[in-house]
Amino acid sequence: MAAPKKGRRSPASQGKPGRTLVLILIAMVALVGGMFYSGTLTPRLGIDLAGGTSFTLAAQNQPGKPNAINETNMNTAAGIMERRVNGLGVSEAEVQTQGPSHIIVNIPKGTDAKQARQQVGTTAQLGFRPVLTTTAGTKTPEPATTPSAGGKGDKGDQGTKDGKGKDGKDDGKQGATPQGRAVTDSLKKAPSAPPTPSAPPATPPAGGGDADIPAALQKQLAALDCSTKASRAVAGEKAGGSKPSDPIVACKDDGTQKYVLGPVGVEGTDVKDAKAVFDAQQGQGWIVQMDFTSDGGKKFADITGKLATKTQPQNQFAIVLDGAVVSDPRVSQQLNGGNATISGGFTQQSAQDLGNMLSYGALPLSFKIDDETTVTAALGGEQLHAGLVAGAIGLALVVIYLVAYYRGLALVALASLGVSAVLTYTIMTLLGPAIGFALNLPAVCGAIAAIGITADSFIVYFERIRDEIREGRTLRPAVERGWPRARRTIMVSDFVSFLAAAVLFIVTVGKVQGFAFTLGLTTVLDVVVVFLFTKPLMTLLARRKFFSDGHPWSGLDPKRLGVKPPLRRGRRSIVTTETKEA
Repeated sequence: MAAPKKGRRSPASQGKPGRTLVLILIAMVALVGGMFYSGTLTPRLGIDLAGGTSFTLAAQNQPGKPNAINETNMNTAAGIMERRVNGLGVSEAEVQTQGPSHIIVNIPKGTDAKQARQQVGTTAQLGFRPVLTTTAGTKTPEPATTPSAGGKGDKGDQGTKDGKGKDGKDDGKQGATPQGRAVTDSLKKAPSAPPTPSAPPATPPAGGGDADIPAALQKQLAALDCSTKASRAVAGEKAGGSKPSDPIVACKDDGTQKYVLGPVGVEGTDVKDAKAVFDAQQGQGWIVQMDFTSDGGKKFADITGKLATKTQPQNQFAIVLDGAVVSDPRVSQQLNGGNATISGGFTQQSAQDLGNMLSYGALPLSFKIDDETTVTAALGGEQLHAGLVAGAIGLALVVIYLVAYYRGLALVALASLGVSAVLTYTIMTLLGPAIGFALNLPAVCGAIAAIGITADSFIVYFERIRDEIREGRTLRPAVERGWPRARRTIMVSDFVSFLAAAVLFIVTVGKVQGFAFTLGLTTVLDVVVVFLFTKPLMTLLARRKFFSDGHPWSGLDPKRLGVKPPLRRGRRSIVTTETKEA
């Protein structure tokens, strides 16, 4: 790269380096401000630093289902495990998929590890229970009464003569296919029409209602509160622990309804398969098709035959997953043949979600615990302290080397390291609530390794500047001519580091990904800092007499670099000691 021509203003003289520095300072202020605004001032700590238990579970195919391990089933399994762990009263548990076949469960300190292992290691508890009565999902001062038109029942379930509910939705009375295998789930429908005030009221259940429900269950129903996520988790844990032969009270998974449910009529193990299908032929849109085992088909025919003779809400059965009602379709006739269809205005996502829940209850996946780590809070604190001490020692050694070898240039390196540290800390802190990033011990190791990678970029640039000075150029041309050469070296070096971090993140699971993520993040920030801070700062400092005149403590003293002044500008010859002797 040729030196700037006489009469032509260089980028440094045009004030661009100053504007670039202002830009990165504004970005730093914005990130720090966002950190304070979010109220999160420290990064989230992983289990190995904060204390707790971590499980790594590997998915396994069941016989006859070789392709069951896929993204959809893994996400469904993770959601079920998260609901189970939350049922233990754990508020900061993390359940996430990693890779195509692993699920990581992190449970903070204060949780019973044995109970947690039991929760995440077992398959889903799925059952079909008849609905005895239902009411709104809030706590009531007295036992709920039998729902009627305009009462506490589900307003969307009020039937009309034309098969439409009070809210204009299909109530399932005309949902049967010619084969008689249709069940309509009114609560899963997307809104399709405004409420119809003129709909006739539903008839109270004949010979049933609250009079047939034990007083103890009526009391439990009245006391049950489904309005919050925490209360639903507690209710789900209690209902999930009941025997299949016992009636229970349960919440709808979205908290809108609460139920008294009879004993399990069909268990989840009786479902052979369930999937979401778009029904263009019958015009029903997205539906969920279920296939039962031989015994399951007989049980399902028996329970639907009984429910079909009853009135709302006792003509409904609840699909209960881990103590929570995920769907409550109604039955208009006995369903034979070992299969059934749930229809009624599903969206694609809601149909797939319900199908996955039913399939998961039918055990498409099982898991084995590949790794289990339990760290006490004291040990986690010690490991965090050791990691911070190691980082401080590494930083101190880098500072000593820079000051001893580069002298004044060390100020540029230290300022750049400071900017990199601020950016890294704020981004890691903000990524905690944003994507659930937790700083674990390998991630701390990655941050420590990044100190050396970042310092190496500064050293490459400094050495290129020194090479230009050794060729006889003054500092300002040396800064501009040395940058393109240093830039190429820095980009290649950082690309290799980032590529290694990306490969490591993709092919590994668990805590090693923390190291890879931190290494990749700090490598990207290294490029940002060198381009937007270090280079502009050097351009500005090249105007200062302390550096431009080659002060002995500037790190750019020509005598120390083997050059005797006066120095030349551009391509003119230089006068060195060796030339004079020649």
